[in-house]
Amino acid sequence: MQIPNPEVEILLPVHNEGDSIERVVREIYAEISPKVAMQFIICEDGSRDNTKEVLTSLEKELPMKLLLATERKGYSRAVRDGFEVLTAPYLLCLDSDGQCDPKDFWAFWEKRKNQDVILGWRVNRADLFWRRLFSRMFYYVYQALYHVPVHDPSCPYMLAKKAVVDRLIPELGEMQQGFWWEFIARVHRRRYTILELPVQHRERLAGTTQVYKLAKLPGIGYRHFIALFKIWAQTRSS
Repeated sequence: MQIPNPEVEILLPVHNEGDSIERVVREIYAEISPKVAMQFIICEDGSRDNTKEVLTSLEKELPMKLLLATERKGYSRAVRDGFEVLTAPYLLCLDSDGQCDPKDFWAFWEKRKNQDVILGWRVNRADLFWRRLFSRMFYYVYQALYHVPVHDPSCPYMLAKKAVVDRLIPELGEMQQGFWWEFIARVHRRRYTILELPVQHRERLAGTTQVYKLAKLPGIGYRHFIALFKIWAQTRSS
């Protein structure tokens, strides 16, 4: 089901979240839809559990663009595919694991007209220690290259104007997992305005992270560092 002229579309990348995705979607809808005309963009990414069935059922009831994938594309490609079907003047991006609190949306929405991008800052991040440590180490290298005036450039809680999203779609794709690191770097290099606001960060509703597992971190870290320098080289004259 889709609605005409939504004020904001809410993008959720989803992979193997069958145990929690219905609760996440309904919580967001219950919080935002009474006051703002909204529609979901659900980017399902080749799930092997019952995620597809849950989402297909929800699609009949809630305003939604449902993008289903037969094979795993990866987080970044899933988000970019969602960017490409955006029609509303604003895009809100959240992760689909329940760690983002939809109540924080209202602070973002209040300030939307004066900023190009509004980014969350997970002041009390609920992730495991080793993931927070990896992120902090990467942050120092990232800031040495880009000098972005934010504390949490990998936060998946983001509200942006459609014009910004449309401008950056052709440039994105160097980071296969670290999508928000790349997105915020390119936003900054394009001299768009960024406002950072504190957000709640909760424990996952179910399961464990689908990407940042401990055994995968060395490979992810290597690819991240290579991508950082590629993006820096691509944007030097921006």
